[in-house]
Amino acid sequence: MFRNLMIKELKLALHPASIMFMFFGAMLLIPSYPYPVAFFYVCLGIFFVCLSGRENSDIFYTMLLPVRKRDFVKARMTTVALLQVLQLVIAVPFAILRSSFGIPNSAGMEANTALFGFALMDFTAFNILFFTSYFRSPQKVGKAFLLGSVGLFVMMLVEEATTFFVPFMMALDTPDPVNLRAKLTVLAIGLLAYAASMPLIYLGSASRFEALDL
Repeated sequence: MFRNLMIKELKLALHPASIMFMFFGAMLLIPSYPYPVAFFYVCLGIFFVCLSGRENSDIFYTMLLPVRKRDFVKARMTTVALLQVLQLVIAVPFAILRSSFGIPNSAGMEANTALFGFALMDFTAFNILFFTSYFRSPQKVGKAFLLGSVGLFVMMLVEEATTFFVPFMMALDTPDPVNLRAKLTVLAIGLLAYAASMPLIYLGSASRFEALDL
């Protein structure tokens, strides 16, 4: 049944813009640009998926099928994870190409290994705030996106601002392979935070959605 729900998510629920946004990793080629912003767009795509789902009565339709509420939550969050991880994977070649230019990014973090670790942390913050709100009240998808976006941009602002005056962040704000061990540590922390948070977000979201009277 989960397989069928995933097919439904990918063929019916997935908004075209969310596919386009996965390729916005190409924004890493922009000179003097706050690169974490490139990863915001996949979160905007997630909002479009949920918004179009509300307008098309996707949840109402899905709940008429012989599926559990938590299975719908699992399929939606798996789709989100695919979008977020694929955007990071697609962005890697652009980061490598940007680094080869040898031109520093005066706007903040370089397109390096640490950037991807921070992107995973940013996704984690967005997912926690967005989904715990969204599955409490799917009709209020705008409110959920606002909460998720505020958390996301606070994270981005802190990450970018601290590259100018915090010594550790300044050490990370360098081209690879300079300070690679520290950058790999940040990447590992980001991976751990993302991987550990998704099951917890799922459990919390499924519990809220199951308690919801549709």
